[in-house]
Amino acid sequence: MKIYGLIVFTVLLIAALIMRGQEAAPPSVDLFPEQQQEEVSPTPPPNGPELPELKQLDESFKPKSLGTDADALHVHVLWRELKNRTVNDPEVQAAKKYAQAAPTDLEKRNRLRKYYDVYYQRMTALATTPELKLALQALKDTHQSMLDQPRVRPSPTPKIVGTPSPTPTSTPLKKKQKQKHKKKIHQ
Repeated sequence: MKIYGLIVFTVLLIAALIMRGQEAAPPSVDLFPEQQQEEVSPTPPPNGPELPELKQLDESFKPKSLGTDADALHVHVLWRELKNRTVNDPEVQAAKKYAQAAPTDLEKRNRLRKYYDVYYQRMTALATTPELKLALQALKDTHQSMLDQPRVRPSPTPKIVGTPSPTPTSTPLKKKQKQKHKKKIHQ
């Protein structure tokens, strides 16, 4: 028991000495007076360092163009990735099946317009660059313009009073009388 008391007493004594040694130095003590004077003398500029403007920073981080062919190829690759992601979308597949099941050509063209709207809307939502969005809009316009058939059955335009009709009226054709050839039989 005496041993345990002696151990506890020595531990307490060591702890008291450590605590006493950890007291902080008074705040008036300068350990490195020369270094502090050098730090104080140069004053920073009032507004901070000169930084480039935001437009200059944006321009410096934009990727440089490698040429028109390389840019077109890059947009094409991005478009193919979007196409692969979008083609399996259930809403796009349903719109395509609905368009293909149309009973008439006119109805099929109208349904395909709606399909292209859904399809390119999905792709535009996933597009990340403005160049790709412009390319998608151009592709959509191209696909929808192929659906127009103005020479087959042009849609009537509203008639403005005092202007002639844009489509000429046809005149009935006169039927030519067929001449009957009679064979003369020589006897």
